[in-house]
Amino acid sequence: MARKASPPVDVRRSTRRRRTVSAYRDGERVVVLIPDVFTRAEEAEWVDRMLGRLTERDMRAGRGGDAALHARAVRLANRYFPDHPQAAAPASVKWVDNQNSRWGSCTPEDGTIRLSSRLAAMPSWVIDYVLLHELAHLVIPRHGRDFWRLLERYPKTERARGYLEGIADAGLEPAQAA
Repeated sequence: MARKASPPVDVRRSTRRRRTVSAYRDGERVVVLIPDVFTRAEEAEWVDRMLGRLTERDMRAGRGGDAALHARAVRLANRYFPDHPQAAAPASVKWVDNQNSRWGSCTPEDGTIRLSSRLAAMPSWVIDYVLLHELAHLVIPRHGRDFWRLLERYPKTERARGYLEGIADAGLEPAQAA
């Protein structure tokens, strides 16, 4: 079996960073932040370790890539919005790393849906809620009574909204509801 190629990695050294190492995705790239005092061997060790952690986090959250996310969206739409075939036919559904003020977004005109990669570490039922919220915009573009009535078909809507509001109130993530 062929091994999947590693994504391009940018290592950024900092004189202000003393012991901590962190990593995040920036599009297709992975950025690893390390202390400036690390040796090349320590750098290589930490890059491998952080790539592994990002992969584990993605797998735990069911983030199997954009194709898997698209398939998940179609399954959810077929289950909760069977009477709205346009919801089950998004043109694209993808994870994005540049969405800092929203959990998700939808462009009904072209059928594209984007989810913040910050959701990847959250429970699957929260990701499902945000996906369904964006799919509902393919049926009803604006947040009105009919929109919320459609979204309430998902039994964990209120729970997921409460979860996201709690995260936002703690100042950890976007303040705007999905």
